[in-house]
Amino acid sequence: MSHHPSSIDPVASVQPVDLVVRGGTVVNADWQGAADVLIGGGKVLGLVEPGAYRAVQAPGTTELDASGRLVLPGGVDPHCHVGFTSGDFTSLDDYRQATTAAVFGGTTTIVDFAIPRPGENPADVAAAQRAKAAKGLCDSALHGCVVEWDDTVPEQLRSMASDGIVTVKMFTTYRGETMADEKTILNVMTTLRDLGGMVVIHCEADHIIADTQERGEAAGAISAGHHAGTRPELAENASVAEILAIAESVSAPVYFVHQSTPEAVDLVARARGRGVRAFTETVAHHLVLDDSAYAGPHPERFVCCPPLRDAGTVAGLRSRLLMGQVATIGSDHCCYDTAQKESVSHDVRAMPNGLPGVETRMPVIFSELVVKGGLPMGRFVELLCANPARLNGLYPRKGVIAPGSDADLAIWNPTATRTVHSTALHMATDYTPYEGMQVTGWPETVVVGGRPVVDAGRLLDAEPRGRHLRSGPLSRSLVC
Repeated sequence: MSHHPSSIDPVASVQPVDLVVRGGTVVNADWQGAADVLIGGGKVLGLVEPGAYRAVQAPGTTELDASGRLVLPGGVDPHCHVGFTSGDFTSLDDYRQATTAAVFGGTTTIVDFAIPRPGENPADVAAAQRAKAAKGLCDSALHGCVVEWDDTVPEQLRSMASDGIVTVKMFTTYRGETMADEKTILNVMTTLRDLGGMVVIHCEADHIIADTQERGEAAGAISAGHHAGTRPELAENASVAEILAIAESVSAPVYFVHQSTPEAVDLVARARGRGVRAFTETVAHHLVLDDSAYAGPHPERFVCCPPLRDAGTVAGLRSRLLMGQVATIGSDHCCYDTAQKESVSHDVRAMPNGLPGVETRMPVIFSELVVKGGLPMGRFVELLCANPARLNGLYPRKGVIAPGSDADLAIWNPTATRTVHSTALHMATDYTPYEGMQVTGWPETVVVGGRPVVDAGRLLDAEPRGRHLRSGPLSRSLVC
């Protein structure tokens, strides 16, 4: 659907306008152009020709001047871990901290995970995590998670779906903690298919990783600096092929998180060509960083799964994205600090995996792929706003600036330059993997639910008004 602003939307004539974002270039996935955005009651009321609203402006309407700026839908981050416990470690942020960092980076919706510990009930964990949404400065949705199939799981999945949780995370690695076997994956896929949901899956073949790590230990190469070699590309590619076969066998949709190799993306693209509803997510650090980080002074800071790949693989992944084979870009935000990672940096098998990135996802991708890489602005919005909303049952409430959508906006200065330093960020950690990077483009003003929350590096509104977003059923014709 095109959202060309030809006149004041009829809704705007009967609803009071609280806020006008004036003079900017609105960028949606499917249209961009000069337009003023009319906002009332937390919703977008209309897009109008620049200046068209002045003649009927009501007293008390607030204006934001976006001249020379891009007006983007607030970002939707499809992959965030907030207060996440894995092994002996829990990441350091709560909903307040994670969403504060998110809005400073232009993201106004996060999708978190409710991942059960051994012995926990998936539906109970989802209910507890869902209740935390109210502490956020922006809205959040939720992925459930199933580790092991039993007779209670179908009803738990139905219960979660009734609470608006229709995407369920599964892992093919981390044996003894979150890893699910193939029959469990097939059963969950089939059940979710009939509920209008979808499996969201982390693919790394655990048996290949275990063997590689055992050989690494024998060779004295199991510390953080050797991380890339302990989780080879082959493990990811083999697991993706197997999961695609399961999804194809039961005609179920499947979404692959943080794909890091060109071969994995190609496997998904070929399956999609056969009619499988299969989708690729990449994350910012796999598109921007490479395994040379493991030779640096703090290799432990870059331990994530899958690991950072070599420069050739990163270039191949970027090329697949520019070819249109990637559906979304997430952050895979995990807010551990240096002390947590250093405490077991001698053995990657015991380390907390993950990088902090919810605040830097949009600026880093804008700078590296739009400014330097030639990614069209509409495609940027599609990858970081619209498609994450679509694939999580949130579109068009989120991910687009259009009448009736939530008034979540990022007013972007495309020429602003900044050097990334952890001390100037808002994530609950002492480092960023992008320390010292020169970035062009940054959100200056961020509007959440019609309220300016961030402006010129300042938090204007610290009141938590976050809502748990109920995801709608995913369309069987969904294409991203």
